[in-house]
Amino acid sequence: MKSSSKITVPALKARKGAGPKIAMVTAYDATFARLFEQGGVDVLLVGDSLGMVVQGQPTTLAVTLDEIIYHGRAVARGSERAHLVGDMPFMSYQTGPIPALEAAGRMVKEAGFEAVKLEGGVDYAEHVRGIVRAGIPVMGHVGLLPQMVHSMGGFKVQGIEERAAERILADARALEQAGAYAIVVEAVPAELARRVTEAISIPTIGIGAGPHCDGQVLVCYDLLGMYSDFKPKFVKRFAEAGKLVVEAARSYVSEVQSAEFPTLAHAFGVPKERPAAPELTGAKPVVPGTPPSYGPASDES
Repeated sequence: MKSSSKITVPALKARKGAGPKIAMVTAYDATFARLFEQGGVDVLLVGDSLGMVVQGQPTTLAVTLDEIIYHGRAVARGSERAHLVGDMPFMSYQTGPIPALEAAGRMVKEAGFEAVKLEGGVDYAEHVRGIVRAGIPVMGHVGLLPQMVHSMGGFKVQGIEERAAERILADARALEQAGAYAIVVEAVPAELARRVTEAISIPTIGIGAGPHCDGQVLVCYDLLGMYSDFKPKFVKRFAEAGKLVVEAARSYVSEVQSAEFPTLAHAFGVPKERPAAPELTGAKPVVPGTPPSYGPASDES
């Protein structure tokens, strides 16, 4: 049975080691937020991945703070139970702790986010500390950092060599010490994700990081199977919704072009057909489906 209790930062932190594992999914509008919440998703992330999967951009770099706030407002309207997190987009926090705090404040005030997520570790620990000091929870992000796609040479697995692995461990520790309540670990070897998870006292949420993290996150369109020509290794399709959408569209087009849709059943102002009068037989009418009565149904009965 799914709990109806609001999921909060303390509740998520309490799952570290104790379970159940945290299930996080991206969402970009009220309809998907409502559906994922009905499915029991713990955390809804309005990710800057919207630049790629919603806007059709090649990277996340073009997404603006205003766009994250816009989509955050929509998701907040469709969500009641899930914890709501928003990505801080590229250049909304990199220029310094004060701009970072101001951007995070806008995200909470204008979109209704309950936490913000930012990429990077040691270099942005002071930014995290300032945001947390202001009362805004921060989720960190280490490993593959999509906002650094150009300097990393593309969307590649990180932390393969021990020196790189140690840097990722240092980033995770710095984020924890700065006050982050959870950390996304993206595209690293499973053994490194295990080391990170064991090295810190806050939950890790993996994506392309194996089974040892305290939770998992996927982009909603990936888990729904919306892309027929692209499937990253770390993605499992839990449905083939893309095929269903195409099939539904084809059926709609076919029925419109053949004049099968709409019919008068879908039109307004059409008189309803009256049922034929029953034949008079003198028998007492029987109301089908009437439940047996064992006493008065109300004070007026």
